[in-house]
Amino acid sequence: MDNKSSRRDFVKQTSLITGGILAAPILSRANYFSGAAGEIKVAVVGCGGRGTGAALQALLTKQNVKIVALADAFRDRIEDCYKKLTANDMSDFGVSGNLKHKVDVPDERKFVGFDAYQKAIPLADVVILATPPGFRPAHFEEVVKHGKHVFMEKPVATDPAGVKKVLDAAVIAKQKKLNVVVGLQRRYQNSYLELYKRKNLIGDSTSAQVYWNGGGVWVNPRQPQQTEMEYQMRNWYYFNWLCGDHIVEQHVHNIDVGNWFKGTFPVKAQGMGGRQVRTGKEYGEIFDHHYVEFTFPDGSIMNSQCRHIPGTKSKVDELIVGTKGIIRAGEASILNHAGKILYKYDKKGENNPYQTEHDVLFDAVAKGQFKFSDAEHGAKSTLAGIVGRLATYSGQEIDLEKALNSGFDIMPKEYSWTATPPVVPNADGFYPIAIPGKTKYF
Repeated sequence: MDNKSSRRDFVKQTSLITGGILAAPILSRANYFSGAAGEIKVAVVGCGGRGTGAALQALLTKQNVKIVALADAFRDRIEDCYKKLTANDMSDFGVSGNLKHKVDVPDERKFVGFDAYQKAIPLADVVILATPPGFRPAHFEEVVKHGKHVFMEKPVATDPAGVKKVLDAAVIAKQKKLNVVVGLQRRYQNSYLELYKRKNLIGDSTSAQVYWNGGGVWVNPRQPQQTEMEYQMRNWYYFNWLCGDHIVEQHVHNIDVGNWFKGTFPVKAQGMGGRQVRTGKEYGEIFDHHYVEFTFPDGSIMNSQCRHIPGTKSKVDELIVGTKGIIRAGEASILNHAGKILYKYDKKGENNPYQTEHDVLFDAVAKGQFKFSDAEHGAKSTLAGIVGRLATYSGQEIDLEKALNSGFDIMPKEYSWTATPPVVPNADGFYPIAIPGKTKYF
């Protein structure tokens, strides 16, 4: 897979693939989908680009899926999502004809506002959670309370308190035999799965290097009529309570691969970072670069780089180093230390992992099987990214277990358009920025 390929590119360029993992116990009849004539009802919570893309992939599975509810804080997001899902011409998405017959969302099932998720979730068998990640813990908790299966985008939180909430809900989800798939799609990608099967070729893992270096993402300019809360919600990538910084929001993919291949999670992190280039007020409070040294329980190190600086070298990849060789995930190869190729994946067999996530989830739901419980590893990899942020912001070494149990919470105490967000600009429009050596957390 080209790491720069988008969800939309995959839909256009690849065929649908129904994956399969090990067989799991059959659910009780109470956990079968409730739709008439084998119909699986889906609610989409978060109707921006991610939610729309995930909804489309749900509709493109081989199952009898119907979107029955849309929820978002903003009305225009819902209408834009609905328009795209019901378009007459969907050839841009590799669809011949349209999917209108799979979308049944009248105006009374288009829910707007901070509490919209509470109205949409009870109507569905499967819920797609794709809002900015700061809301994910509360939304996931609500899904589990109602006994629904879920696809939720990564990351799953932006602070340690949120991670703890997700982990607690994950325990209940397992007890209820609810399928939970998290959008860490490399775990559903053929090349990564084949590399993972052969990881013993490199011997004992001794270190890892993981990267998400690029030029950055969109900026939504402030509009005169916006309250501070609406501005931050529209420009969510640049505020930690919503995004977690790009080390959490994007780089969690690569951190998760390192954790997955290691077979465990870091215990501590230290590093450095800052705002060297993206210093304007439009970039909120986040850094433009992070370097983190994660330490695993056996003392081995995972070096982590992520950067949002235009004009710099782009690299999105993972390297796993062992006593006998190295896994180069981006090129899907395994080499010994003399450079001899021990294994090379034929990328003609590559799948669309974004689609596969949904194919296997809806297949399990349709068959009444409990196969997927991604919330735990999704939460722990998210925690690693969060602790990496805390380490670069503070310049201190941070213990992951201590952070998890700290209760550290950066979410607002009130949700309304006139409420004050956790951070606000000064008189000149600039937001407070962490200063390593001065900013303290624990």
